[in-house]
Amino acid sequence: QVQLVESGGGSVQPGGSLRLSCTASGSIASIHVMGWYRQAPGKQRELVADSSSGGRTNYADSVKGRFTISRDGGKNTVYMQMNNLKPEDTAVYYCYADRGWPYIVSWGPGTQVTVSS
Repeated sequence: QVQLVESGGGSVQPGGSLRLSCTASGSIASIHVMGWYRQAPGKQRELVADSSSGGRTNYADSVKGRFTISRDGGKNTVYMQMNNLKPEDTAVYYCYADRGWPYIVSWGPGTQVTVSS
């Protein structure tokens, strides 16, 4: 099993920045992909960004150029720097870790990000 602990959420004004962190523990050796999903009230959970162990990164179109995901393999931690935040970025952000088949995806408890003036 993999346990995930998130930090870094909060409230900011439009145009502000936040940095989310997520640290994995437990059976971490086989983690292939770590990343972030988000879920806004009344909406489905959506992929924000992810990072593979091979260095590939992937972003939702809505955050390209504003968010940057990075991964510190030595610390089993994934970061997401979020710049130029917009009110539509308001959501609960969930970290996840994917070890591939046959393991199920592990999720963090979520951290709230609120962008409001």
